[in-house]
Amino acid sequence: MYEKKNRQSQKQIQFVALDDLVPKDHILRAIDEAIDFSFIYDEVEGMYSTSQKGNLGVDPVSLFKIVFIQYLFGIRSMRQTIREIDVNVAYRWFIGYGLMESVPHFTTFGKNYKRRFEGTDIFERVFYRILDEAQKAGFVDTSAIFIDGTHIKANANRNKKERVKVDQTIKNYQQELEKEIDADRKKHGKKPTKKGPKPPSGKSICKSKTDPESGLFVKGEHERCFAYVANTACDKNNFILDFVVGAGNIHDSQMFHGVYKKLDKYNDTNEVVALDAGYKTPAIMREIIKNGKIPSVPYKRPMTKQGFFRKYEYVYDEYYDCMICPANQVLKYSTTNKEGYREYKSDAKTCKNCSLLSQCTNSKNCVKVITSHVWSKYMELAEEYRYVPKYRDIYKLRSQTIERVFADAKEKHAMRYTRMSGLEKIKLQVTLTFACMNLKKLAMWKKKKRKLPPAVSSSLTFLMKKFILRLNFVDKYDESTCCG
Repeated sequence: MYEKKNRQSQKQIQFVALDDLVPKDHILRAIDEAIDFSFIYDEVEGMYSTSQKGNLGVDPVSLFKIVFIQYLFGIRSMRQTIREIDVNVAYRWFIGYGLMESVPHFTTFGKNYKRRFEGTDIFERVFYRILDEAQKAGFVDTSAIFIDGTHIKANANRNKKERVKVDQTIKNYQQELEKEIDADRKKHGKKPTKKGPKPPSGKSICKSKTDPESGLFVKGEHERCFAYVANTACDKNNFILDFVVGAGNIHDSQMFHGVYKKLDKYNDTNEVVALDAGYKTPAIMREIIKNGKIPSVPYKRPMTKQGFFRKYEYVYDEYYDCMICPANQVLKYSTTNKEGYREYKSDAKTCKNCSLLSQCTNSKNCVKVITSHVWSKYMELAEEYRYVPKYRDIYKLRSQTIERVFADAKEKHAMRYTRMSGLEKIKLQVTLTFACMNLKKLAMWKKKKRKLPPAVSSSLTFLMKKFILRLNFVDKYDESTCCG
């Protein structure tokens, strides 16, 4: 048996408040209580006209809340966001619009961005303001910082491309490296390297015709697409601390310096920096260790062909500054090249008749060359830290921290692909996505904190226990008296 639904109730007029229609446990209620959005008025000061003529613009707080809704719930476009707001009472309540009030047109944000926000850092300031709220609440734990990069597929046709030549970018530590190279060469009786303008390398890369600022991302043999990369840092509690966005063909190690410099404000609280194997280079290990931090990195397999001796099988003799091969032959110092690697070469006459030559080298002149970077001591220190249980356990947390951040950003907040073109707009997307992720976590943690029972002080607990023991003693005394 069932009750047939009478659809006449849909046409009945009822007096209701919009606030009553929004569930008490809705995420937007928690977000609205977690932070005072009136700070946006201060951020947009000077961007709006003070003239009273013409139509009044949309409230900046409502405008930003519309964007927050798009990135909080992973809605693919502003057009679809406005459609959702039009029929969703919780969205209407959040942006401050009534049940029958007309919501802004989907082009409103685009026009405001073009006229007011483009070229400014207002979205970054909003991101940092939300992060500051989390820090004030005591939710941010920067004792260990996790850094990694993730790719965002660009809105570009991978078949529309061209080959272009570009100059090789100068590394940010190049001057310091050149000083170390010259000092090392002088120590070995070599002349300094030649200085002067370097000729263009003429490196050939694949460039997109539809989105020239993206880069070709190659993952394995089969996956090739134009993309952007976001190098991101987060804390132990998955709050995003900062990030840098670049073309998809830039290696993580080249973008590390940019994101790491943004973390200087956490120097007093930070102890460990956890990184993936892609960041394990002499320059990065040196930068972290010289900054007084501990690098937590994984084991990196030697890039040696199968059937040949590994690099660690060649022993370095510090006293004589030479290498000893598995056949107990000496490889003498030859030079320090422009990349900062010391070259140790074997004697061709000795190696020619060696029984282990086929496992050592395939060179035609039978000379084995072993290289060691001038900053290799920092790599050795990083290897030593890898065996310390504390730092090894911190590295294992990457799957629960930075990798979880990327998974949520792509699956729940639509950051796997982008519908925009150009580096600036991708930065806008990443900034708003990470700001909303921090906002969501801040709201949930504050809500959870409010639900927790008040902590009982230790002195009060002691008094309560003493009182209970006294009651038990009195009860036992009464029973013995009655029995007597």
